[in-house]
Amino acid sequence: MAEKAAFWAETRVEGETAVLDLHGEINSLSDNALTAAYDQAETAVPHKIILNFAAVDYINSTGIALIVGLLARARAAHRPIAAAGLSDHYREIFTITRLSDFMEIQ
Repeated sequence: MAEKAAFWAETRVEGETAVLDLHGEINSLSDNALTAAYDQAETAVPHKIILNFAAVDYINSTGIALIVGLLARARAAHRPIAAAGLSDHYREIFTITRLSDFMEIQ
């Protein structure tokens, strides 16, 4: 059985935008690292947050739920959130789950 890719996230600030560079697989084991990266992004008080999925290998249903949680936090703070670097497959998933109705897909 193949070993699951570890998840990690890096936060960087570009002007008034915080970018979370996400790596590996987003699943139940990603919760702490994803939350910590989002918390770090919020400390910069960005105008917008971008979730960069370019280095994400896999997102399961729990991972989608974690992303929904981040979306809810951003909406509560009246902060736009966007998704970048999605593969065609995950663009379709974000459309099917209607995540794309609530966040910009770049």
